Amino acid sequence: MSKQLLACVMVVTAATSALAWRASAPDTHGVAVTNRPAERRVDISIDGQPFTSYIYPQSFEKPVLYPIRSAAGLLITRGYPLDPRPGERADHPHHVGHWFNYGDVNGYDFWGNSSETAANLKPKTGVIVQKSITRAAGGEKSGELSVTADWVIPDGSVLLREQTRFVFAGAPGVRTIDRTTTWTAGDKALTFNDTKEGAFGIRVARSLDSPVQQRDSFVGADGKRGPARADDNVGVTGRYLGSDGKAGDAVWGTTGPWMSLSGSVDGKPVTIAILNHPSSTNYPTYWHARGYGLFAANPVGRHAYDPTQPERVLTLEPGKSATFRFRILIRDAKLGRDDLEKEQSAFAREK
Repeated sequence: MSKQLLACVMVVTAATSALAWRASAPDTHGVAVTNRPAERRVDISIDGQPFTSYIYPQSFEKPVLYPIRSAAGLLITRGYPLDPRPGERADHPHHVGHWFNYGDVNGYDFWGNSSETAANLKPKTGVIVQKSITRAAGGEKSGELSVTADWVIPDGSVLLREQTRFVFAGAPGVRTIDRTTTWTAGDKALTFNDTKEGAFGIRVARSLDSPVQQRDSFVGADGKRGPARADDNVGVTGRYLGSDGKAGDAVWGTTGPWMSLSGSVDGKPVTIAILNHPSSTNYPTYWHARGYGLFAANPVGRHAYDPTQPERVLTLEPGKSATFRFRILIRDAKLGRDDLEKEQSAFAREK
């Protein structure tokens, strides 16, 4: 997306969100899933309160869920680059809300592609193009959104076809997003090479970062990206916890069925957890979880995280598929290991 288009998207997103929610989120019980094809978005609300939106502007490099809120209405995703908030890191413009892609598919980078990708790198990048909404239905206890998309490289070829089913649910203090995604190779064999750049990602709000010692650019009071400076870590509260008991920075490159990130947003407690279902390809996943706010699971790469392990290459012959299943759990509380083990066990029992 060009910087001019990005600016337009930011303005349109900010200007239309409130109107869209007033129209799509009546004061009622249950989960509403409202398809807005003219706006290239689907809005999800629970008990009349906004939860998230599936957005796919033509200028985007991939569809994303953005923003994502807790049951208490806390914004748990970063605003930058769509809606920059003062104090946020102004880095990695390809980290938007929640997404699922990969950094090396037949040598093409779908993970790192953004409006700021250098022109000389663009020929080796790919985009995920939204094709259809096959189901958008609300319900008393859950709502469903099913979509299809094509992974396209610069010459217009479709490397793979994606089918994704989201299930959105909630209760007091709880929100969940279940995502089941199937990648099917087109008319050529696909090789997903071993890289850390993937795959099931969330970029979290600034207060859910954890303390790191690095220089970055940050959004200033004027909403613009400022010069690089050392991170002062003011207001950051996040702490990762892995299923193996490791915590903080030690979780990066580990493997396991779940990981959580706990902290506070606007002074209120919140936990985000990613759960991996046993039916998912290459279960249990590796974790690409960084203190600067990237919370990601990578079920494809291995050697890039643990050099003692051999490279893992996922190969799909023409017409063959791989399916991945994850849950994003958001609780307005700080959850401990026992709580998360129960959540994972319940998810694992689901068919």
